[in-house]
Amino acid sequence: MEIDGNVLAAKSLVRFGVRHMFGVVGIPVTSLANRAVALGVRFIAFHNEQSAGYAASAYGYLTASPGVFLTVSGPGCVHGLAGLSNGSVNTWPTVLISGSCDQADVGRGDFQELNQIEATKPFSKLSVRASHISEIPARVAQVLDWAQSGRPGGCYLDLPTDVLHQKISESEAEKLLTEAEKNRAKPEPYSISNSKIEEAVSLLRRAERPLIVFGKGAAYARAEHVLTKLVETTGIPFLPTPMGKGLLPDTHALAATAARSLAIGKCDVALVVGARLNWLLHFGEPPKWSKDVKFILVDVSEEEIELRKPHLGLVGDAKHVIEVLNKEIKDDPFCLGNTHPWVQAISNKAKENVAKMEVQLRKDVVPFNFLTPMRIIRDAIAGLGSPAPIVVSEGANTMDVGRSVLVQTEPRTRLDAGTWGTMGVGLGYCIAAAVASPDRLVVAVEGDSGFGFSAIEVEVHS
Repeated sequence: MEIDGNVLAAKSLVRFGVRHMFGVVGIPVTSLANRAVALGVRFIAFHNEQSAGYAASAYGYLTASPGVFLTVSGPGCVHGLAGLSNGSVNTWPTVLISGSCDQADVGRGDFQELNQIEATKPFSKLSVRASHISEIPARVAQVLDWAQSGRPGGCYLDLPTDVLHQKISESEAEKLLTEAEKNRAKPEPYSISNSKIEEAVSLLRRAERPLIVFGKGAAYARAEHVLTKLVETTGIPFLPTPMGKGLLPDTHALAATAARSLAIGKCDVALVVGARLNWLLHFGEPPKWSKDVKFILVDVSEEEIELRKPHLGLVGDAKHVIEVLNKEIKDDPFCLGNTHPWVQAISNKAKENVAKMEVQLRKDVVPFNFLTPMRIIRDAIAGLGSPAPIVVSEGANTMDVGRSVLVQTEPRTRLDAGTWGTMGVGLGYCIAAAVASPDRLVVAVEGDSGFGFSAIEVEVHS
């Protein structure tokens, strides 16, 4: 018995752990999608490749495994660049697979011909082609592994039409699959010197106004429990970035979200975990931050730490690094306590700002402004209990107001425009959330313009 490249690609995806795939099918990838479905992959068909890509990137974040999406050649691949780049910029594992023209016809103006390897390179960690059917298993394994290794991101796999139509025996296919599986990259453990851990703990211990900042990188790493232990052991106030919300509840006594300006403007030592010192955190520079603040930056990417040049850099997975910090602190514990001047200042300012916001929220005006419906949505969500719904929010004003008003109490329950500020992600994210977390309600809170980018995707059956 012989099988073609479509079957082998589908077998490779299944063998290497892919259970869901998003996309828009057509020539030359329809058969690939059908073969994957026959082998148990759930294919979620979209109207537009952009939304399919946004869904795949969010799926990668929510599941910590690569989100895969499939497109046709040429314009299908180009439309898919939006999702691929969104995954890369947000550092979410995302894999774009596109069909491409017959290799013998390259340069002759073939149907939807495009040099897709070069087109995808600026937006991906790795762009590769399977030039022969025998390369398919190894290439599939390669892009899946690269997408989630080190700092996660986007990868691209090109499958030419002629390769999809080539055939090999089932026994040869099984040999190739087994070999590719055996050769898959193994993650290397992170090693942090004891001296750096001791220095980090010493900085936090001696700080007069310490702050813990964490972002979606910490959420991706499933660092919520170790972060909770760190915060509650040391009594240090914490500030989440927008998609870091929920790692510790927004209602926690040490939450500094409602006192953000005070927290970042006055802190003297900031432990930043799984968040970049980019525009979302004002680049870690004055005037938003004190000119004398000392940053301890925890990141999986050594290049990121070298770029930001913090006072101290700790390279590693957020969960692992915080576990090591907790062990060091356990041997000589310290806690600021509720009466510490810094803790009291943060608490008092947060209560003051929440009270001011609540006055505005309780004003019922006709026609509605942004605040009244946000209050209604917030109160409805609060009454649902656990598991908390995943809130997808986009649209400039809607998203910004929602970030202040809507309360996150559980990790990975907020999805928004993210690092790139991408509009149009909403419906794709909603579908991805429904697929990745079927036990949770998904609530979309979107501005009319943001919704308009991808509104037709409400027809997609997740």
